[in-house]
Amino acid sequence: MDLDAQIASLQTSAPNDGITGNAITTIAPTLKAIAGQLKHEQYYVLQTLEQGWMMTTLSNRNQPGTQKNIVYAYPTLQDAATSQATVKDPQVMALPVPVVHILFQLLAMQPIDSLIFFETPGQVSQGVEIRRQDMQALIQAQLQQAQQNNPVPPDMA
Repeated sequence: MDLDAQIASLQTSAPNDGITGNAITTIAPTLKAIAGQLKHEQYYVLQTLEQGWMMTTLSNRNQPGTQKNIVYAYPTLQDAATSQATVKDPQVMALPVPVVHILFQLLAMQPIDSLIFFETPGQVSQGVEIRRQDMQALIQAQLQQAQQNNPVPPDMA
């Protein structure tokens, strides 16, 4: 599914609250720009049987008190299946998720600090990190720009 179809899918599945769909339309260029820098249109994400995403907590060797929660996104099912979490826990499965949906989920998943996208099949030692705070800053800037371009009329009650 190409990136435009992924955005359309997000909009279709958004709650009919008059806000979420408009927000997706506004941030769609940012989501597409980030997704366009990645190599794959879908990645495999490890999930529990309840469809919760598997999160890994990493500690900084130089600063033991510093931790980061991440979610790994694998380019192939085989790469996901050979990950340590899958090998250790038979309750974990890898499911394909469109890249735009993964990025959108990052905005909503509070405990997640970063996504790590592995780009090259068979090589899961090096990945591309997308930090949530960076993505939130880009989205916030996009929303502010959209608000400046469409100010609320002063007579709006």
